Amino acid sequence: MPIAVGDQIPDVEVRTLNGQTPETVRTGEVLGQGKVVLFAVPGAFTPTCSDYHLPGFVVRADDLRQKGVDTVACVAVNDAFVMGAWGKAQKVDGKVVMLADGNGDFTKAMGLDMDASAVGLGIRSQRYAAIIDNGTITSLLVEPGPGLDVSSVESVLRAL
Repeated sequence: MPIAVGDQIPDVEVRTLNGQTPETVRTGEVLGQGKVVLFAVPGAFTPTCSDYHLPGFVVRADDLRQKGVDTVACVAVNDAFVMGAWGKAQKVDGKVVMLADGNGDFTKAMGLDMDASAVGLGIRSQRYAAIIDNGTITSLLVEPGPGLDVSSVESVLRAL
């Protein structure tokens, strides 16, 4: 069953890339304090994710901060090296925390995993955005199908 508005964010291990070294962090620490916008993508370097989803949050990071957002984070079922390289290629420059959920543990705990084996991607995350206030989900915007609409940065800004 997917996580819902009013639920606490799962507290599991994910990784970030610190220089060239993967660093283990807990989602409860990264996502559980202050006002957080978390968005999930099916995969780094995939077309919609690279052309629209991540770039939107990078470009509008200051607008999110003006609405009281302390942290903007992106999670994908990819390893820390891929997430680090993707963040570098997208010129994230600290505007978005890139979280690697390599085994899909966080994604499964959220109940928002999907089987993309038919297109060679295996188990991945559904595309969504969440607004989290001190660890509690206050808004959950899950895409009903392929494409980007309800979880876009514009939708998140309207929901804040």
